[in-house]
Amino acid sequence: MLRVLAVDDEEPALGELLYLLRADPRVARAEGAGDATQALRRIGHALETGPDGDGAIDVVFLDIHMPGLTGLDMARLLAGFAEPPLIVFVTAHEGFAVRAFDLKAVDYVLKPVRRERLAEAVRRVAAQVEAGREARRPTPGPGRDPGPTPGPGRDPGTGHIPVELGGVTRFVAIDQITHVEAQGDYARLHTGSGSHLVRVPLSTLEERWRDRGFVRIHRRHLVALARIDELRLDAGSTSVRVGDAVLQVSRRHARELRDLLMRQAKG
Repeated sequence: MLRVLAVDDEEPALGELLYLLRADPRVARAEGAGDATQALRRIGHALETGPDGDGAIDVVFLDIHMPGLTGLDMARLLAGFAEPPLIVFVTAHEGFAVRAFDLKAVDYVLKPVRRERLAEAVRRVAAQVEAGREARRPTPGPGRDPGPTPGPGRDPGTGHIPVELGGVTRFVAIDQITHVEAQGDYARLHTGSGSHLVRVPLSTLEERWRDRGFVRIHRRHLVALARIDELRLDAGSTSVRVGDAVLQVSRRHARELRDLLMRQAKG
């Protein structure tokens, strides 16, 4: 059962959010705070009592636009704590999703909040909280059955990228992305089952995903190295086949790409 703190400076919005949270059977307790200062004071008390104390807080449902400290400011402060609560952003603004997940938010819910969308956010939080509780339980002694091993919690800030579609936030696993195409200030993520548009420059994704095996092959394309099926050389030009897509490789990236593919083949 979850211990929840909801933070919103607009009283009607806070009241509605608390009503929906308290109606969810997975929520044991839901409290409200009208600004970040009040919320931080309450979280500080929760951290003093510890994760098993009466005043513990598992997750904060947090508005972004608030007077004084914004929700993003508050999330950055919480990130410096040893055992901070999880964060779910609840906002009327779509444009902060990337920054929110950079701060390792569990979810990003758009206002007006729909009951079924909030229930999905609670489900994700509950899964992570349960995984954390399992990790804190004592290790069984010799000869005792340890029981099932808990699965890893989702980390949307690194393992998934949020995609907004029709007011719903979906999560695309980065390891399912075959290549990325620049479209102005946006990037189109291609997977084996479709594509998704996100408001993130290609250069930003190149920097973030370099350690995940993504390489720049053209000013318009970023490719998962492991997803390249063919390297094609034709009359001095270079291209790669990724699934059904054939992508041009610019001259400045061609040699580096060939070297990377050779090292991958050898190793």
